[in-house]
Amino acid sequence: MTLDCPTPHHEDEFVLLGHGAGGRLTAELLDRLVLPALDAGSGPLEDAALLPGRPDLVISTDSFVVSPLFFPGGDIGSLAVHGTINDLAMRGAWPLALSVSLIVEEGLSLTELRAVMESLGKAAQEAGVPVVTGDTKVVGRGAADRLFVNTTGIGERHELLRPSAALARPDDVVLLSGPIGLHGTTVLSTRENLGFATDIASDSRPLHRLVRSLAPLGEAVHVLRDPTRGGLAAALNEIARDSRVAVEIEESAVPVPQPVASACDLLGLDPLVVANEGCLVAFVAPEAAEPALAALRSRPEGESAVRIGQVLPDGPSGRVTLRTLVGAHRIVDMPLGEQLPRIC
Repeated sequence: MTLDCPTPHHEDEFVLLGHGAGGRLTAELLDRLVLPALDAGSGPLEDAALLPGRPDLVISTDSFVVSPLFFPGGDIGSLAVHGTINDLAMRGAWPLALSVSLIVEEGLSLTELRAVMESLGKAAQEAGVPVVTGDTKVVGRGAADRLFVNTTGIGERHELLRPSAALARPDDVVLLSGPIGLHGTTVLSTRENLGFATDIASDSRPLHRLVRSLAPLGEAVHVLRDPTRGGLAAALNEIARDSRVAVEIEESAVPVPQPVASACDLLGLDPLVVANEGCLVAFVAPEAAEPALAALRSRPEGESAVRIGQVLPDGPSGRVTLRTLVGAHRIVDMPLGEQLPRIC
């Protein structure tokens, strides 16, 4: 005789919002369903991929479903451009061209659509990346949440830069180009009318010029990652997993703006898992740490760059730890889902 549990296992039967959050649920969805169906093989899941037969060219695609469409410091249009450019940059690539596809819900005002498109066009122009192709679809009322934007970017790799999430090495120094938590808390505050948006704004911006400043350091730049969904915690865990190393960061060194810290304290959020859209994490060889910091600080996007940790010479493979303000250690886990859904 067999006994069946009367409780339905909905997490095995339906897609949850957390499956799109960039944490453990996303990884499970990819590993168990998406990647096997595509026969994608094994290896690190990078922000962008090398084109088969053309290792000098990089491609990345992304879809943006942020709610609300407009927020302090940006909107879905500029965010789509910046996010795609940054994914290319994290593989050491200079963006060459973008495609933009729109899924518009019937009833969206043309005034709002025009504002989004003007912002998108301005962001692409300021980044020096042309939009060369695209598509527009309109769906019925209730079939989408006003507007979704899909972008694809093509980039050319810098001759000297070959970063990968699998290339972190023992004794590497971990650098962060700027403060964390601004984007996620701004979007949440705007969405829920919490009032924090009067003090903070999204950090959404392109990072390709910042990455170019690191090019003279060449192969000493081992890993680049922008900590978007799942925040800094997810990015560090992905790197530790793919490189099979142990990473330790210093709580005192991680820059968390006071308005972000206050918002996270009030809402019970960990700043380490809050999304960012305008900073990067770099793992560099020890001898390159100071030149890398100087290079990052030479650009406006990296003027607040700091050293936040290191790759331990030995330690449990794939583990990320935080040395707290009182000298204790705690494990920084990969987020399960997303505390702040629909932030990009």
